[in-house]
Amino acid sequence: MAKRALITGITGQDGSYLAEFLLNKGYEVHGIIRRSSNFNTQRIDHLYKDPHSEDNMLHLHYGDLTDGVLLTNLIREVEPNEVYNLGAQSHVMVSFSVPEYTAQVDGVGTIRMLEAIRSSKLDCRYYQASTSELFGSTPPPQSEKSLFQPRSPYAAAKLYGYWVTRNYREAYGLHATNGILFNHESPRRGETFVTRKITRAVAKIKLGRQEKLYLGNLSAIRDWGYAPEYVESMWMMLQQESPDDYVVATGVGATVENFVERAFTRVGLDWKKFVEVDDRYQRPTEVEALIGDPCYIREKLGWSAKTHWGELADLMVDADLEIEKMN
Repeated sequence: MAKRALITGITGQDGSYLAEFLLNKGYEVHGIIRRSSNFNTQRIDHLYKDPHSEDNMLHLHYGDLTDGVLLTNLIREVEPNEVYNLGAQSHVMVSFSVPEYTAQVDGVGTIRMLEAIRSSKLDCRYYQASTSELFGSTPPPQSEKSLFQPRSPYAAAKLYGYWVTRNYREAYGLHATNGILFNHESPRRGETFVTRKITRAVAKIKLGRQEKLYLGNLSAIRDWGYAPEYVESMWMMLQQESPDDYVVATGVGATVENFVERAFTRVGLDWKKFVEVDDRYQRPTEVEALIGDPCYIREKLGWSAKTHWGELADLMVDADLEIEKMN
């Protein structure tokens, strides 16, 4: 029989790539989507088949991480072999505007899912999407042994999720793993995240459809990798005999300004003519530098990033140019 996986956040960047990856491996994939009056499944529409089809292996369920009863019922109905908890309010700046909701989804939502798995008594492996934002003001490079110093409601909520995942592993023997993923991007990245905001603007400016790009902190340093490569690491973690916690990163940092310059250079433009700093995009508490140390995952799982930030900027600009030309 095919393995069954349950993915929260399946309509997001990571969820869509992970669903693709697992379907290609022969999994039966179940995903939780939030009910909306508008369709929000664009990233997985190409995977969709008629649910009446005999070879359909993708099944979608309405739900939310704020609903513990639903999660419990769904775990018992689906009986997954693996659960990937990717659902979240994942925008750092937005978490300052909706801190309570962020805590409910990203923090308490994690324990709702863990409790649903524990109470089901299923032999089920669990992946928790942790984040490099946990490290906050801790100087780079950051590894599994680095101090956590979160600097946003998002990071604080994710820190709760990290620790309850470890607690359920130690208290109840759950195969529960934290993937501490550093920034990972792609053409499917949400349009309000800085990398995609940049590459979409570059495409529009190149085609004469936009005049300026307004950004916040250009000196912030991030370790940007390619999302399809990172979802493979999630799967690799759950294939291990014992659960553990892993930093997933390229080990290479760049400033927002570096990314901007590379993106504009891709289309032959001087970024300084089009980019302006707007204080509205400055966070109340900034994280200056996140650069991951991927030694442990490379040594233990044999995983390493193939695509670094420069190539990533190029491929995202190329993709957004194609999208803009079709519009």
